[in-house]
Amino acid sequence: MSFHKDPGDKGTDTRKVAYAVVFVAMGVALAPYTSFPVGIAKINPTQHFVNVLGAVLLGPWWAVLAAGAIGVIRNVMGVGTLLAFPGGMIGAFIAGYVYKKTRNLYLGAGGEIVGTGFIAPVVSALLVAPVLMGRAIPLLALVPSFLGSTIVGAVLGVLAIRLLERADMVDLSPGPR
Repeated sequence: MSFHKDPGDKGTDTRKVAYAVVFVAMGVALAPYTSFPVGIAKINPTQHFVNVLGAVLLGPWWAVLAAGAIGVIRNVMGVGTLLAFPGGMIGAFIAGYVYKKTRNLYLGAGGEIVGTGFIAPVVSALLVAPVLMGRAIPLLALVPSFLGSTIVGAVLGVLAIRLLERADMVDLSPGPR
């Protein structure tokens, strides 16, 4: 079975929706067990694991939608903060975009790490925290927690993709997406 279908296949979008729902369910179900406070942020490596899966198997926009849905549900459940939005969505987009352009799993995972570990803390410290949370958060207080969370999650995502390939459940060979 391959996640990558012919662009003319009308079942592709339905399949992507189904996989996105499964990824959101995984991210939400695992969040209470993998979210924990590190400094001022609650880190969640599962988010970045799901981001890599979504970015590689579904593409950048689906990965962003899944990350956003996970962020909303985590916040409602009390196992996330508003920092989950830039922390999850920026990395998901960059991972998906880089993977789409390069077709390289490792570069895609690297996009997750750059997006979440370096860009998201800047957005969080300069925009989300002061505007939406009503408080200042030092940038350097966010980088270590965001970076640690995304590195763990991205490594797990790469391992999961490789295991899915080995089990013949996904095919990442070059071809139409």
